[in-house]
Amino acid sequence: MNRATAARLAVLALVWGSSFLLIKLALEGLTPIQVVLGRLVAGAGVLGVIVRLRRQPLPRTAALWGHLALMGIVANIVPFFLFAWGEQRISSGLAGVLNGTTPLFTLAIAMGALPEERLSAQRAGGLLLGFAGVVLVVGPRLGPEGADGLLGSAPGQLACLAAAACYGVAFVYTRRFLAGSGFPPLALSACQLGAASAMLAVLAPVVARTPVQLTLSVVASVAVLGAVGTGLAYLLFYRLIGDAGATTVSMVTYLLPVVAVILGIIVLGEPLTWNVFAGAAVVIVGVALAEGRLRPARQPAVSRS
Repeated sequence: MNRATAARLAVLALVWGSSFLLIKLALEGLTPIQVVLGRLVAGAGVLGVIVRLRRQPLPRTAALWGHLALMGIVANIVPFFLFAWGEQRISSGLAGVLNGTTPLFTLAIAMGALPEERLSAQRAGGLLLGFAGVVLVVGPRLGPEGADGLLGSAPGQLACLAAAACYGVAFVYTRRFLAGSGFPPLALSACQLGAASAMLAVLAPVVARTPVQLTLSVVASVAVLGAVGTGLAYLLFYRLIGDAGATTVSMVTYLLPVVAVILGIIVLGEPLTWNVFAGAAVVIVGVALAEGRLRPARQPAVSRS
C-alpha cells in the first residue's frame, strides 16, 4: 500500500468513524427519523450531482429500481434510524464499536444465502470469537456509576447490533442481485439514496413532524453527515477499491471503532469502560480471523538426511 492509498484509507476511516459523533450532535435538535431524512437528502443530492457531471448511465428497468428501493430501506433507512435511535441511549463510541460487527453479520448471512460461501474451521472460530466480543461489549459494565449491567442501555445496544445486521443483509443482497447489473456502482448508490430519500419524504408529514431546534451545531452535523459521510465518502470508497482492491479497503472496518471511540472521548467526554475497550479488541481479532487475515505461521520444512 503506497502513501496516497494509506492517506485515503485514513480519511475514509475518519469520515465514517466520525458519523457516530455527528449523529449524537444532530440528535440535540432533531428526532432520529429527522436525522435520517436530512442525511439521506444531503447524500443523495451530492451523489446525484457527481453522477450527473460524470454522465454515468442510470437504471431504467422497474426490476432494478425495485432492488434499489429495497436496498434503500435495508441499507439506509432502517440502519440509519436504528443507529440514531440507539445513540439516544448509548454513547457514540459504543455505537461505533457495535458497528464493527458488520463483517461478522455479513459473513454469517453470506454463508447461509450464497452457495459459494462455505464454513471453514477458521471462519467458524472467527465468528465465535467476534460474537464473544459482542457479548463482552454489551454485558455488564463497570464505570463511575457502578455495575449498571444491561439496564437502560440494552435497547440502544441491540438497536445498533440490528443496524449492523442490516448492513450484513445489504452487502449479501448487493452481491447477489446488483453486482452484475452493468451499471457504475456510484450511479447505483446515487439511485439507492435517491429512492430512500423519496420514500422517507413521502412519510415525513407523518413520521417526522416533531418540532426541530436548528442550531448551528445541529445543521452542520446533519449537512456533514449527509454530504460527506453519506455522499462524498462513497466517491472515496470506490476510488480506493479501484486503486487498491476491495480486500485492502475492507481494512477500514478495523479503524472505524477506534475513530468513533476516540472522537467520543475527546469531543463529548464519553467514558471508556473496560469492557468496551476489551470487547472491541476481541471483535476486531474475530473479524480478522473470519476474513482470513490471521493465519498460523508455517513451520519451515525440516530436511531429513
